[in-house]
Amino acid sequence: MRSALDGDARSQLALGELYLAEENYSDAFRFFLMAADQKLKEAECALGNLYRFGQGTKQNYVEAARLYQLSADQGWPQAQFNLGVMYDNGLGVEQDYGEAMRWYKLTAAKGMVDAEYNLGLMYANAKGVTQDFKEAMHWYRLAADHRKMPEAQFNIGAMYDNGQGVEQDYKEAARWYKLAADQGHAEAQFNLALMYTNGQGLDHDDQEAFRWFRLAAEQGQREAASNVGVMYVNGDGISKDYVEAVKWLSVAVSEGDRDSVDALDQVVARMTPEQIEKAKQMAETWKPCQGKTECEIRLKK
Repeated sequence: MRSALDGDARSQLALGELYLAEENYSDAFRFFLMAADQKLKEAECALGNLYRFGQGTKQNYVEAARLYQLSADQGWPQAQFNLGVMYDNGLGVEQDYGEAMRWYKLTAAKGMVDAEYNLGLMYANAKGVTQDFKEAMHWYRLAADHRKMPEAQFNIGAMYDNGQGVEQDYKEAARWYKLAADQGHAEAQFNLALMYTNGQGLDHDDQEAFRWFRLAAEQGQREAASNVGVMYVNGDGISKDYVEAVKWLSVAVSEGDRDSVDALDQVVARMTPEQIEKAKQMAETWKPCQGKTECEIRLKK
């Protein structure tokens, strides 16, 4: 503390990081500002983050971008990546995909996995470049290989699933979906369940399909919740249970799946008032699980 107050920039940065870890944003802001005023690149980036997210100060994208630029010009990789994000999304600067790509490529060359992934997104979605699925696959593979990033694994699976940039291969799609699903990626869990349901790349297996639909549903994936409800109605991969069916169809509807309304009405018509009330209470008290472990614990109950 003494050296920080005496003006040592590194001590100020360290103290700011300590306060940041404690979520004491106002004091973190104070010490990052002291260090940033001495042009310490790490502090400029950290201060930019506080302005960007409105922590310890009023949210200010323009000031965040300015600080990222100062830090990036000194070669700090995190600031360079963050500046790319700002240009990518038009936050505090005029949206410029070319500038975003320039900063992403600079940091990807330094091994930043998030930059590799974002480059994949830009090539896949034709943001500032001609759409190029092969190039997108190249960057997704790097992100998946370097950090086992579930978002990249999922996108690779989807590209094999749809034959984008690679020859369509359901087995490879299922393999990549499984890698992402095992890390708790809800969309990957949903797609993996579909592959078990349809027997694409995997043997048809209603029990496995139910398991993965349920894991995705527990995270609030509405189509998965609808499918869980329907499987309870029909007894596919699980014993028939109208109460559970109404619970999950109600969750799907509450999450915005209007296609589940008719199915919900049909099941309710077969139930007693007591069953309907129980299902209603279960749906109203349900909340999305937080993290892979909690979701798996729910599945075992």
